[in-house]
Amino acid sequence: MEQLSNTEFGSYYQNYIEKASNYNSILEGLESTQNELLEFYNALPESKLTYQYEVGKWTPKDILLHLIDSERIFAYRALRIARNDKTSLPGFEENDYVPQANANMRDLSDLLEEFISVRVSTLTLFKSFSEEQLLRIGTASSYPVSVRAIGYITIGHALHHKQIIEERYL
Repeated sequence: MEQLSNTEFGSYYQNYIEKASNYNSILEGLESTQNELLEFYNALPESKLTYQYEVGKWTPKDILLHLIDSERIFAYRALRIARNDKTSLPGFEENDYVPQANANMRDLSDLLEEFISVRVSTLTLFKSFSEEQLLRIGTASSYPVSVRAIGYITIGHALHHKQIIEERYL
């Protein structure tokens, strides 16, 4: 991983950055976690896909669609900052998205297809960035963030949620 400065992301994202630290590059991490998540979800028992370990908690399908939605938002932020847009980008309330997304009504294969599509798009976007663009810093969710930090946040966010499923759902 490139040596990120703590000025390139808000402290809220430290956990995600740490989880992504095993990867030498953003592209390697995005490709690897795509494969890891596909294998992981395909191996989950059908009975666990809509399981809640506690009332009101998300199911693994909810989590997968949350990863998809979040990645779209992260990629949008990266695009705007890379293009030198100085607009402060708002946060989003993830807990408002999940009940509206109806993930549990969808087939796993459909969700995984959407995940692959979004991940391929994210990979293509990050491949297009120059070193200068990757180092650009903007503001998202009231915190400074670099384009490259957004890449590692995307990777770490997926790994974080995979770990939660492993620890609390299986």
